[in-house]
Amino acid sequence: MLNPDPALPDPAPIFAALGDRTRLALLSKLGDGQARSIAALSTDTALTRQAITKHLHVLQDAGLVASLRVGRESRFAARREALNEARAYLDGVSRQWDDTLGRLKAFVEDAD
Repeated sequence: MLNPDPALPDPAPIFAALGDRTRLALLSKLGDGQARSIAALSTDTALTRQAITKHLHVLQDAGLVASLRVGRESRFAARREALNEARAYLDGVSRQWDDTLGRLKAFVEDAD
């Protein structure tokens, strides 16, 4: 199925980044709007800081998180705009399916 709204950015990088359990967990931790350091994000996990950093860079490349420097440390925060883009894409796909199913229903009812 093609992008239902070609005016929207390509959602593939967002969904690819969200396709990993660790990245989903990191994004969930950042979902409260608070920027966190890599050290803070690595607490309560068996992952190394290097692994956390790798996953954060994937999320950042997809536009799901932004980093900012605070002194010598980088802090990461979720970007709601990217999630809204993904939601808009899924809403478009949902509308396409609703339209398709509506046409199928009309066709079947007319055939009776």
